[in-house]
Amino acid sequence: MADARPPRPGQVLTITSLANDRIKAIRALAMPKERRETGLFLGEGLKLVTDALEERWPIDAVVHGLEVGDQPAVQRAAATARARGADILQVSNAVLEKISRRENPQMVLGVFRQRLADHATVVPGESGVWVALETPRDPGNVGTIIRTVDAVGAEGVILVGPSVDPFSIEAVRATMGSLFHVKLVRANEAEFLALRAGWPGIVVGTHLSGTEDYRGVDYGRPVLLLMGNEQSGLTAPLAAACDHLVRIPQAGRADSLNLAVATGVMLFEVRRKALAL
Repeated sequence: MADARPPRPGQVLTITSLANDRIKAIRALAMPKERRETGLFLGEGLKLVTDALEERWPIDAVVHGLEVGDQPAVQRAAATARARGADILQVSNAVLEKISRRENPQMVLGVFRQRLADHATVVPGESGVWVALETPRDPGNVGTIIRTVDAVGAEGVILVGPSVDPFSIEAVRATMGSLFHVKLVRANEAEFLALRAGWPGIVVGTHLSGTEDYRGVDYGRPVLLLMGNEQSGLTAPLAAACDHLVRIPQAGRADSLNLAVATGVMLFEVRRKALAL
């Protein structure tokens, strides 16, 4: 029988030394290898930490500056995290700067457990909309897309192939906390095509050779929106998996749109009838 007892409260530690082993370990989360091996990642800002706690996301530690420790919002976040077993690290500004690699760092940070959703969760849900990204390389794009998926009320994001790490500090920063509200799934090409085969609605991809205007598609059914790599777009097998290949018309001299911008344009069109002031 599983142990249903609550976790022991975490420790409260005051750290001012840059040579502290715990601080070194947190700083090392800037490296992909360390994130893979530990299953941890770093998030910055009180709002992001609060969002994670509200979603009951697994948390390993809260790090905050000594000078904000008496602020009620920080105390509430720290108390909630500690009750769930997280350690509370009260640190100097110099330590915060080293962790965040910024001269003016956020005064509250969180160390979280990575969490990915199972393939079985890729179902239409209430909104009927999922986004799949084929081998995205820019962490800022991935984070911004996760934030946009949250904004329009879509279900989640599937990262197809060898994609950038969504738990990198740059990606997490760009989500503005939406990482904790959106399902995130990883799949290789074969796994994605299997998911696509079971999708009960339409699959729409953007493509330079697309012959349909993105505004002319009937989005009244569940939609799986498929977006390609920043440099090369969709590969042939994934383009062939689409029911509709669409284009976003342009009038200027730019030959393409940024991936996050294009995904945002598509999502707001797909969800247009569901979004109201």
